[in-house]
Amino acid sequence: MKKFVYYLLGLLLAILLAAYLLDYTFTAFYTNSKPRNKIALAYTGTAQEYDVIFLGSSRANNHFVPQLFIDRGLTAYNFGMSGSRLEESALLLQLLLAKGAKIKSLIVEVDLNINSNGYSEGTRANFYPYLNQSDLISSYYKNIADFDKLYYLPFYRYLKYDAKIGMRELFFTVAKRPSKNLQHYGFYPLKNTGKDMKYDLSKHYPKKNRAYETIKKICSENHIRLIAVTTPMCENVKNIAYFEEVVQLYPEVHNFEDVVTDEDCFSSCGHMNEKGAKVFTQFLLDKFFK
Repeated sequence: MKKFVYYLLGLLLAILLAAYLLDYTFTAFYTNSKPRNKIALAYTGTAQEYDVIFLGSSRANNHFVPQLFIDRGLTAYNFGMSGSRLEESALLLQLLLAKGAKIKSLIVEVDLNINSNGYSEGTRANFYPYLNQSDLISSYYKNIADFDKLYYLPFYRYLKYDAKIGMRELFFTVAKRPSKNLQHYGFYPLKNTGKDMKYDLSKHYPKKNRAYETIKKICSENHIRLIAVTTPMCENVKNIAYFEEVVQLYPEVHNFEDVVTDEDCFSSCGHMNEKGAKVFTQFLLDKFFK
C-alpha cells in the first residue's frame, strides 16, 4: 500500500513538473517569437509612434484602411479585432501605451459593440499567454470567474483555450508562419459583394459601456485625440434608429452609418468590402485630417 501511495505521489509530481515545463515553454515562445496577432504585437512588439490608430471589432478591422493615411504621410495602424468587444480594445490600448507607444489620434468604432458590456472569450484568450508576466493583464482580469485557475494552475489556460493558444498556434508561431491578421497594416479586406442583404437591430439597445468610458479616460489622460464613429451598414436595416440612439447616449460619437450606401460596397449588411472600406476611410481622412 505504501509503495502504491508513493507511486501516486511520484506520478502527480511528474505531471505537475511537466505542466510547469510546458507552461514555461509555451509562454517563452509566445513572448519571444514574431507576433501573429495584434495583441502579441502590442505586448511583445517594438513601441511605435502613430499619428492615428484604429480600434474596434470586425467593423473596424474590415472598415479602416491605414494605407490611405500612410499615402498622405501619416503613420497609421488598424488594431481592430474581429469578434472582439470594447473590453478587449481598452486593454489593447493600455498595452500599447505601457509599451511606450506614442499615439496622436485614435479612431474607435462605437456602434453595435455597445449593445452590451460583454466580452469576447476568443479574443480574451490571446491575452492569456502573458497573464503571469503582465501585471496590467492580470489586474484587468482578476475578477473573472476562473482567474485563479488561469493564473495559478500551470498550463491550464493553454489546455482550456487550445483552439486559440494551444499546440497548433504555437507551431505556427515558432515556424514564423505569416498571419493575415497583421497584413495591410492590420486592415483585413473583404473581397466579395453581398446580395439580398439585410440586418435586424430591433433587439439592440445601446447602453453605457464601461470599456468605452475607460478608453475615453485613457485618451484624456494621455492627450490622445479621440474620434468615436459609427460605421456604415447596408440600407435594408430594421431599426436603423439604433444609431441615433447611440449618439443620444454618447453625443461625441459621429454617426456615419449612412456615409456609404451603394450595395456594391458591402460584403454583408454589417460589413463593407474593400471598395466600401476605401470610400469610407477616404471620407474620414478628408473630414478629420485635412
